[in-house]
Amino acid sequence: MNATARRDAAAAGDDRVAAARVVLGTVPDPEIPVLSLVDLGIIRSVEVGSDGALEIGVSPTYSGCPATAVIRADIVAALAAAGFAAARVRDVLSPPWTSDWISTDGRRKLAAYGIAPPPAPVASVRALVNTEPNPACPRCGSADTELLSEFGSTPCKALHRCRACLEPFDRFKCI
Repeated sequence: MNATARRDAAAAGDDRVAAARVVLGTVPDPEIPVLSLVDLGIIRSVEVGSDGALEIGVSPTYSGCPATAVIRADIVAALAAAGFAAARVRDVLSPPWTSDWISTDGRRKLAAYGIAPPPAPVASVRALVNTEPNPACPRCGSADTELLSEFGSTPCKALHRCRACLEPFDRFKCI
């Protein structure tokens, strides 16, 4: 393959990757459908493999996440529906996913959906240990909230209650 053909192939690959990223931005998380997989930050890479198939790197939010198989199937189905016949999903476990990877838009969507987002990313693990303030209620905005259970509607959320409006709500755990 000459240099021009290599450049053309690379450009075509870049276009496919960009188009695939757009499609992935429309695939909802099965447990929190207001978030796309891109908003959640679990799409780690989109590449064109040596055989021309798309290769999607995905980090589960935690090992044992029950939605992992559904996420893989949803990715393949969405890409196939968009004309990407050959796509493979591979797990990317290192570094492990962190809630810091939830996009700013994703945090906004969580709050609008009634789930308190995790705190903004911090650079130090020490800053996370026993210093997380109670989350503001996503319904009324009050900071007067309490933790009811470390286990919410899904393993990645904790159950809280607002003392002002008395409504329970989930908070996405900081991982």
